[in-house]
Amino acid sequence: MDGKTRSKRYGRGGIDMESNVIKIPEAYVKILQESELLGFQQSCDRKTGFLLKGLAASKPGGKFLELGTGTGASASWIIDGMDESCTLTTVDIDSKVQSIAKKYLGHDRRVSFCCQDGAAYIQNLSERFDFIFADTWPGKFELLDKTLDHLNVGGFYVIHDVFPVTRLPETYRIRATKLLKTLQNRPDLDITEMDWSTGLLLAVKTAV
Repeated sequence: MDGKTRSKRYGRGGIDMESNVIKIPEAYVKILQESELLGFQQSCDRKTGFLLKGLAASKPGGKFLELGTGTGASASWIIDGMDESCTLTTVDIDSKVQSIAKKYLGHDRRVSFCCQDGAAYIQNLSERFDFIFADTWPGKFELLDKTLDHLNVGGFYVIHDVFPVTRLPETYRIRATKLLKTLQNRPDLDITEMDWSTGLLLAVKTAV
């Protein structure tokens, strides 16, 4: 590890900022292990998790929505930041991968699992949320306006994999570039783009 890389990852005294400073949710570790056995490689990394946990903690009593449960890695971080009066609804069309999330997170009364097509779920929404993490095409590349209609003023909208890097398919890169411009041009959002993890975007809704 060269000096520049070390300075980014380690703080004073050589402390590994990722591994030692931030507590990792116990469920997250178990979920990653089962995800690997299943061959599921789309779980969020720790850096994304750190952000999700912090945002959840900033909304006491908040109502949160995750579009794209996967195996529950990102949900485990969101839950770790929630207080006792918060609620999380997490949606995924794939019952097989979502079953891992239910196995490790389903005991939490604050969490509701919905096994449904994300687009259909969004179309039928009636409630509003304080925090939406869109980790699947519906809510990000599809039905964006409808999704943001259900975000409270002052609420957070979070997506990752937003910067078009070569490791992503070309069709995804094209859509990501268009999405970024669309979000930047919305007058009702305050946008922060972060060169962090796989490229994160945090939007705060500032008007109805």
